Amino acid sequence: MPSKLTYLFDPLCGWCYGASPVLQQLAQHSHIQLELAPTGLFSGAGGRVMDASFAAYAWSNDQRIQKLTGQRFTEAYLTRVLNKLGVRFDSDAATLALTAVSLTEPQRELTALKLLQEARYVQGQDTSELSAVANILREHDLASAAELLLAGDSQLKTANNTRVQQAQQLMSNLGAQGVPALVLNQNGTQRLLRSDLLFGNIDALLAVLQ
Repeated sequence: MPSKLTYLFDPLCGWCYGASPVLQQLAQHSHIQLELAPTGLFSGAGGRVMDASFAAYAWSNDQRIQKLTGQRFTEAYLTRVLNKLGVRFDSDAATLALTAVSLTEPQRELTALKLLQEARYVQGQDTSELSAVANILREHDLASAAELLLAGDSQLKTANNTRVQQAQQLMSNLGAQGVPALVLNQNGTQRLLRSDLLFGNIDALLAVLQ
């Protein structure tokens, strides 16, 4: 029987970027069904204005993530994103973009998440900006999703709000304290897995699933 997993995340969460290698490996297993569930953690009211204090905190945290997972946080990211003070730190655009991909090319949503994360943390693009996110989609043959995003489509917003609300409800039901988090759906029950399984060798996670 396939293992059904729900991945709770936010596209601007550095720890979620740190979990990306394990998620990409999970997706290669035919017996695993992976569903992405954006939580809106840093979206809208969860966002904030970038200031020097928050930038320093984020960079310090990012260095811990890099040391633990090997995921790169570059000087381009530090200079062009974190040190761009006074702009919004808000995952609304990236979250909407992923919902747009889920509606147009659902099989590529995890790939789109990886592209948005690498655009931010490696290339130094500000993925809080709608135009930047749309350009990233276009550059990787996700033009339909980009058009849907830029059109401000009401159906897209409704679908996005539904996904975020469902993810938040799931977090509440299971007592998840933050993201990233992985939920195993098995025999009609849902169980929150240990978050450290997302940052180590995938064999430990596969062993839990089996």
